[in-house]
Amino acid sequence: MTAAAPRGADAAAHGTVPDAVETALLLRVLSTLLREDVCGLRTRSTAEDRPDGRWLRLSATGRCPEDLLLPVRDDGFQCEYAARLPLLRAEPPASGGRGRPGRELRGGAEALAALAGFAAPEDAPGFAAFAAEYDDALASLRLQAATREETHERLTARHGPAPARWQGLAAALAFDSLAARRGHPLHPTGAARSGLTADQLLGHAPEFAPSFPLRWLLVPRARVTVRPAGDGPLTGFWPVPSDLGHAGLDGGHVALPVHPLTAAGPLRELLRAAGPAGGAVLAERPFLTAEPTLSTRTVALSDHPGVHLKLPLATSTLGLLNRRTIKPGTLVDGAAGQRVLEAVVAREPRFRSRVLHCDETRWMHAGHELLAVLVRRHPAGLDGCTVLPLAALPAPAPDGRPVADHLAGRYTGGDPVALLDAVLTLLLDWQVTLFGYGIALESHQQNLSLVLDEHGGATRVRLLFKDDDGLRLHRHRLAAALGPGAPGPADFDDPRITVEDDAPLVALFTTITVHLCAGALALALSGPGRAPLPDLLGLVRDRLAGAVARLALTAPGPAEVLRSAVLDADRLPVKAMVTAGTLLSKRRSGASDINKYYTTGPNYLLREPR
Repeated sequence: MTAAAPRGADAAAHGTVPDAVETALLLRVLSTLLREDVCGLRTRSTAEDRPDGRWLRLSATGRCPEDLLLPVRDDGFQCEYAARLPLLRAEPPASGGRGRPGRELRGGAEALAALAGFAAPEDAPGFAAFAAEYDDALASLRLQAATREETHERLTARHGPAPARWQGLAAALAFDSLAARRGHPLHPTGAARSGLTADQLLGHAPEFAPSFPLRWLLVPRARVTVRPAGDGPLTGFWPVPSDLGHAGLDGGHVALPVHPLTAAGPLRELLRAAGPAGGAVLAERPFLTAEPTLSTRTVALSDHPGVHLKLPLATSTLGLLNRRTIKPGTLVDGAAGQRVLEAVVAREPRFRSRVLHCDETRWMHAGHELLAVLVRRHPAGLDGCTVLPLAALPAPAPDGRPVADHLAGRYTGGDPVALLDAVLTLLLDWQVTLFGYGIALESHQQNLSLVLDEHGGATRVRLLFKDDDGLRLHRHRLAAALGPGAPGPADFDDPRITVEDDAPLVALFTTITVHLCAGALALALSGPGRAPLPDLLGLVRDRLAGAVARLALTAPGPAEVLRSAVLDADRLPVKAMVTAGTLLSKRRSGASDINKYYTTGPNYLLREPR
């Protein structure tokens, strides 16, 4: 990737002082590597108190002749410590006596190289990949910094100066842009998208709020699976071959949308390999204008904002192994997951008007991970609502204040804690109710949206869900709750979805709902001049405890599982995203699913931390 400022490796090579963007990134990276216990930073190190504070010392090994020290501060949110300064210090072994010379590693390249020396030799490719990912993230973050004012001006020109008045699904994309600029709450290099240049990011990534024309592939009907059968996802505005300049193919070909970044390279290579016998034709004429959502590969149609198209993208995000292509089975599983949730909502009257879901039952696939589309349709009636991903609440608005403050000014009398309370109350009640049925969703901050409006003279808070292909189902409890119509293993392509016990559900519930959707919001919305973090974490605990107590009235067994495994446990599962997504191969990590690979951390919900 190209960028105006030196990348991490270049900065180290030329001896330049890391800029503010890199120091912030390196601080997050070091905290993450500590939390995930990379190379034993957390469990193999020894604490050492110095005049400036505490350091953790990782002792030299046969391959690494120097000790490595990390300056830390007390934390407690998923890890006992966090990095205090954006640096590592290399020193001769502690056994060498006092007054030893040392050197500070302040650039990301040299810090990561030093840490990689403590890794097993077979893990060297993963550490090299993370160093490249670091550089890509750094270049992307510098690009964001250079375009911040321009992007904010574009958003306010489109939607107005007051984010609390950004209404409807078209304006929801502006909140996606703000959320993309804040970044992932746990993955420090989430701004990296492997293989994409700066120009490609500017033209297609949500943090820059662009728009672009869609490309289309004409595929023989016999090669395409369409659901529902027949026209399936085809709509009144869906093109036929003649709309794309290929009238001769109208009878036997179907138009499949293609992300322009996929059409520009990987798709052409695929078509060349297939040759004329494949029968697919890439139309040169674009059709429909799209804008990226927070996920990048999913795009909204500018003239039809209620329709989103999830398209394969030949890149990786949140880890080298986290490819953004689309496997056919995920489309099947997402639709089946949606049906499960609809069945639960039908049985739980208090959620019928408060929990909404996108329709994800329409899709096409042509037998390759680059040839697919999920047609996501939003529920009607959202034009007068503020719709935003949960990830946007703590994101800075164009005026620098968190989006949550703007929304609180309109909907909760200027009190952002009241807004957070309303969100947590509904979110935790719903997710705990699902746990009682034997369901845990991978509904993180990106694929869970908040819907706010004024209804009947009061503020109405609703939740909008999408992307259900990563859920986990306790099949015995679900069958007991839903009866003969309950889905089983045969209804899903991914055999990991249905499980036999609560452990996978607890891990998913804790790492996604508790950590990412509740705890991370509490952390981001606290601080100087705001509510104290202990108060907001207490709010999370109280609302979760209330939901568990409510569940105990009808399902005491599952309620006790949540109470003992989440509310009262000494330690909680914590996602190790960098480890499973980049640093270690699946063979090395043993992860069957890189998005569900865990370490542990202290339970910040305990009333009396132990």
